[in-house]
Amino acid sequence: MDLPHFALDEWLSAHNFATPPIEFDLASSTGPGFSVTELAQLGGGLDLGDVALGYAPPQGSAAVRTAVAALHDTDPDWVVMTTGASEALAIILCLASEPSANIVIPDPAYPAYAGMAQASGLATRAYAVKGADGFALDPEPILAAVTDATRLVLLNTPHNPTGVVMPRPAIAALAAALAERSIPLLVDEVYHPLYFGAHQPSAAGIPNVVVMSDLSKAMSLPGLRTGWIIEADPERRRAMINARSHFTISGSPLLERLATHALLQRDSILGRLQQVAGKNLALLSALIDQSGGRLSWTAPHGGTTCFPWFSDGRDSRPFCEALARAGVLVAPGDCFGHPQHVRIGFAHQEAGFATALERMAALL
Repeated sequence: MDLPHFALDEWLSAHNFATPPIEFDLASSTGPGFSVTELAQLGGGLDLGDVALGYAPPQGSAAVRTAVAALHDTDPDWVVMTTGASEALAIILCLASEPSANIVIPDPAYPAYAGMAQASGLATRAYAVKGADGFALDPEPILAAVTDATRLVLLNTPHNPTGVVMPRPAIAALAAALAERSIPLLVDEVYHPLYFGAHQPSAAGIPNVVVMSDLSKAMSLPGLRTGWIIEADPERRRAMINARSHFTISGSPLLERLATHALLQRDSILGRLQQVAGKNLALLSALIDQSGGRLSWTAPHGGTTCFPWFSDGRDSRPFCEALARAGVLVAPGDCFGHPQHVRIGFAHQEAGFATALERMAALL
């Protein structure tokens, strides 16, 4: 099987692992990073010496599932741990797969949605993340994309790459409309709970909603490769646990211990993220306002990324390539099928963000 070309990962890998490395990373969709030592020292310290390096339960330890449930204000019994959100998505798509079926996904979207659907034998139908004056998440175009062959609808909120958000009441209305057609709504919450303005509760607990998330984005810990599914239905949950037994057997007890510690210290981790993201987003907003109309955008309402565009419609890749040569990495919009756009991550670069924007402004 030939999977779609993963242009985003190719672009990021070519620059992030280059010698010398990129100076300012504004392409990352994660928050500010942690070393193992920095993470372990939170909350008075963590001792890993007694961790037995055997298998963990396929659904995850009770401790880590309880910590995940607290983040989403849900029942620990509903949580199934996975190896990152990638395995969560793979399990859900595998269980939804059947001949001639499709799933409905956003456009633009994280590229792996379409690729992993194809790997599971599912066709994709897209709905536009679009409002009257920019980007928006609206139930109406989502429902319009559904057909009799649809087996799953995927909603990502806060949305990557645009940063727009669908409020919980709208999610509930969408899930109820889909329930009438026996179609579950999968809500990707990897950027929850980073919001600008009013806090948004998790979609966990809404009838007909399955939530997936991980520690990589809002929790800023992609190296722990820890994700989860929240599924209220016991039969579907048993199928997911069984699938995980086939896919990866279990998680690592060592990583689950680190993940549990991180989730227990989430106030410190999320507080740092909110501070960095808020400060950098204000600087980025000023740059776009002062771009002389060269750049337009929909200001993000949550998450760590935004998706501005060149107002004259030009292809952004030459600009992104020139900016990378100047030591600043952003992601060209063609990685998401929208060449005139640029994805900018504003939460990862804790120091030097203003300097990076100065170089961007000079190139503009």
